[in-house]
Formats: sequence, C-alpha cells, structure tokens
Amino acid sequence: MLTELSIKDFAIIDEISITFNEGLTVLTGETGAGKSIIIDAVQLLTGGRGSVEFVRYGAKKADIEGLFIIDDPKHPIFEKGRHFGVDVNEDGMIVLQRTITANGKSICRVNGKLVTLAILKEFGKTLIDIHSQHETQSLMEVDRHIELLDLYIKDELEQVKTEYLRLFEKFQALRKRYRELNENEQEMVQRLDLLEFQLKEIQAAELSPSEDEKLSEERDRLNNYEKIYQGIHDAYNALYGEQKGLDWLSLALNGLESASEYDENVASKKEEFSNHYYVLEEFTFDLRNFLDSMEFDPERLNIIESRLNEINRLKKKYGQSVTEILEYGAKVEEEIDQITNRESHLTKLQSQIAELGEDALLEARHMHDIRKKAAETLVESIHKELKDLYLEKASFGVDIQLRRGKEGDPQLEGTPVSMHDNGFDLVKFLITTNPGEPLKEINKVASGGELSRIMLALKKIFSKHQGVTSVIFDEVDTGVSGRVAQAIAEKIHGIASGSQVLCISHLPQVASMADTHLLIEKHVSDERTSTSVVELDTEASVEEISRMITGAELTETTKEHARELINLAKKFKKDQG
Repeated sequence: MLTELSIKDFAIIDEISITFNEGLTVLTGETGAGKSIIIDAVQLLTGGRGSVEFVRYGAKKADIEGLFIIDDPKHPIFEKGRHFGVDVNEDGMIVLQRTITANGKSICRVNGKLVTLAILKEFGKTLIDIHSQHETQSLMEVDRHIELLDLYIKDELEQVKTEYLRLFEKFQALRKRYRELNENEQEMVQRLDLLEFQLKEIQAAELSPSEDEKLSEERDRLNNYEKIYQGIHDAYNALYGEQKGLDWLSLALNGLESASEYDENVASKKEEFSNHYYVLEEFTFDLRNFLDSMEFDPERLNIIESRLNEINRLKKKYGQSVTEILEYGAKVEEEIDQITNRESHLTKLQSQIAELGEDALLEARHMHDIRKKAAETLVESIHKELKDLYLEKASFGVDIQLRRGKEGDPQLEGTPVSMHDNGFDLVKFLITTNPGEPLKEINKVASGGELSRIMLALKKIFSKHQGVTSVIFDEVDTGVSGRVAQAIAEKIHGIASGSQVLCISHLPQVASMADTHLLIEKHVSDERTSTSVVELDTEASVEEISRMITGAELTETTKEHARELINLAKKFKKDQG
C-alpha cells in the first residue's frame, strides 16, 4: 500500500508530507483547496504525463516521492523488479520518485535507480489504480478485459495457461523458422554464401575448447618468467643453498633423536618432526628439478601472441570466447544443412507446426471453455453489485468471440483462428442500463452517474484479483445523492476491505465511512497560496461532515446529523466485519 507521499513545489502545494493508513482514507475540503492536485501528483508519480505547468511558480522543479510497502511475497512488483533490474528487497519497500524541472525535463527513479518514464509507469500500474470522472481506466480498456477475466479465475486457469504458452511459444518459433527458410531463392543463395564463408573461417582456425584461456595463462607465465624463476630460486637457496635451511633442520632432528632415547614424549615429537623434514627435503629436490626444467622461449611467446590475435579477430565476429565461437560454428553448420536440404526441412517443419498448432489449439479450447463458464458466474456477481447500487435494471454481459485467422492458421470446427498469448479469445465487457436496449461496450453506454456506479461494481469484484495495493477514486460520486450516495459509500468501503482505498469525495455519506479522514485546506500567506493536509479526529470529522451536509454555517442539528451518519457507518462496518 501507499504509506508515505511527499510533494514539494507542485502546483499550489509548497511542501507537504502525508502518511496513509490501511483501509479507506477519504480526502475532503472546499472546491479548489487542492484535493485533485494531490491525485494529479500521484498520477505523475506512477507514470502519468507531466507538464511544466505543474512546477510551482518561481520554483526550479517539482518533486514527488511515494513509499509503498508490499506485504505479499507473491505480488507482481517483485517480478517487475527482477525484469527491469531494480532491487526490491524482501521487506517489500518500493520508493517511486518523479522530478519535473521548470524547463520540462522529467527524471524518474525506482528505489534510487534512474528509469525511463515507461518503466516507472510499469511499476505504477502494478501498485495503484486511479479512477476519476475524466480518466479512462483499465476497466474501460477493452484490450484488458481478457486479463481481468483471467485474473478472476486465476487458480483454475493457471496450469492450463502455462501449458498453452509453452506450446504456443514453440509454435511461433517454428513458424518464424519456416518463414525464414521459405524466403526467395536469391536471398537463400546469398545467405548460404555468407554462412559457408563463416564456417570455413572458423574451421580453418582449428580451435580447441578453452584454447584462449590456456594460451593467455601460458603467455602470462612467459611474460613473468624472470619473476617466477627468481622466486623459486630464492626458495631453493634458502632451503639447500647458501642459507642451509635444511642443514639447520637436520641438526634439530639429530638433537631430538638423541633426547628421544630418554623420553617417550620427545620420541613422539621426533617422529612427527622427522616426517615433516623428509617431506620438506623431497620438496626441495622438486624445486631443483623445476628450476632445471625452466627455460625461456621467446619464439614460443611470439607464436602465442600471433595465435591470440587470430582468436581475438574471430571473437569480434562470432563470440566472446572460443567456446562461443565453436557454438556459433555448430549453428552455422546446422543452418547450412537446412538451406542445402531446404525442401525436406520445410516439409518436416510443416509437419511439426501442424502438430504443435493442434496441441496448442486444444489447450486454447480448454481455456475458452473455462472462460465461458466463469463468465456466467461473473455476470451473476456483477448483477448483484449493480443491484446494491440501485442499478437493478442494468444488464451486464461478457462477450467471448473467436479471433478470426487466415488460411494456414489452425482451424477450430472448420474456421481458421488466430492464436495469441491468451489463446484465441476476444473478450469484451458489455452493459446496458435501459431494459430492452442491446448490450454495448461500457465506454459507449451510461451517463456520468451511472458510469461511476458501474465502475464501482466492477472494482468491487476485480480489486482483490488485480493485485494493485491501492485504489484511488477521484470524485466518482459526483451527481448522486440520497440512497444511491449511501450505496456508493458502502461499496467503496467494501473495496477497501481488499485494497487500500484513497477517495476524494463531496458526499457526507462517503466521508462518514472513512477509516481515516483527511482535510485539505488552502491558505494564503505573503500573497502566495499553499495547501495543507490535516488528519481529523472524531469531533473535527463531525464538523467537516456537517459542513458537507449544509455547505453553510454549522448548527447543532447538522452536527447531530453528521454524528448519526458516522454511527451508522460504524454499525455497517461492524456488521460487515
């Protein structure tokens, strides 16, 4: 969830730091106080489009920083971190940072690492989902409906989808290879000439595995011949030469041997010392033999340098090591064989593609059947949510169609289908709010107030499946009142039971449902406007909700009404709880 948000020199905000809690946090305040500006800052922090207009007048830059803490070790943010090379520790702390300079530059960081705006957005959409009256959200994007349906049945679909993807990736790779082999003959001949030249060059070098490493080691020994020789010579001289190390050790051995006749402990020590002495004596003779065998061969050094130059020339073309060059040569040889015997390889590939296509199609059909069955359950669940929001006459549907293919694609019951990462299904969420009217795509139906309730119904179902840690609603309750307002408040709190929810609202019913109530205020000091954020206690919350009810002076009656709303909200939460 979003734990801490810091904003500096952003629009009318001078500098604020907000600590967020779990559950439902409601932000209220007068129009123009800066509530939506805070959400704008969060949108920028999660990869939204920036503008120099966001930089506070007179400042050089605007800085936004957010701290997220993820408790679920299986949360997709950890995979995002591995994929983009961003260190996300096991404690699940992620810090997003965004700076917009007065000259329009945007600087993005994730856990201190500089990233592109696109990467920041990838992290952002995994952490926060923002919905407002004026923003197209993931639930409105038709291309994402299949992902949401699959999340709804993740456990049931996971194994089938994994097997399908394994087959589909092999299927795609074979089709790509078939297209490459089936290119025009002139291109094949040119390709064959190049491959044969490369293979001839690699084979002519007569490389052996790890040859470059062995030659480099030998070159280092020859280049440091004098140092090696001198070091071994000094060691030998200390033991058997002028310093007579072994002679002194021999005297020590004789002394121990004389004493050992009179003491068993000394005899034991003499035996131990004797073993070490003879080992050391043999080691000294080995040093002598090694010195005698050493010789410096300048011609050999020239041969090695020449050979390494040849290997390095090949490395620039074919790999970073001799092993990689040999592996590349093996691939070239295989491709030459495929081109030379192209017809037989094409026939074999066609057979493999057809077989894999059928296997992948079976798994795709299995996914299709699971989705069709799940769609029925989803429709029932959505209808219940819509009824709770007084849209009992609305009708929701999930349209699952086959993605039409072309000749040569796998066929399902005589119809070519085009497979993709999610199988061959095209999924659309459809709705109508008027009885007798046909189902249409969500973004083409419903008024603003209806759309808000539809979105809440969908959010209630999908929020626990989407994996996002925080959901933000920016005035989605505009244009509603009465029992609908109460239903929206209850639904928003229901979503907060599975995800942290931040909600900007003008509805007293929503504010009374808050687990944390933040008041956004605007101040003018020294002819400059700034925004502040205050967490309200119960009594202050009563006064703020009372103001929201009347919009005028506070009275005991409106305060009593506000307390009643808060008490009703507490009872609702207790009953749900």
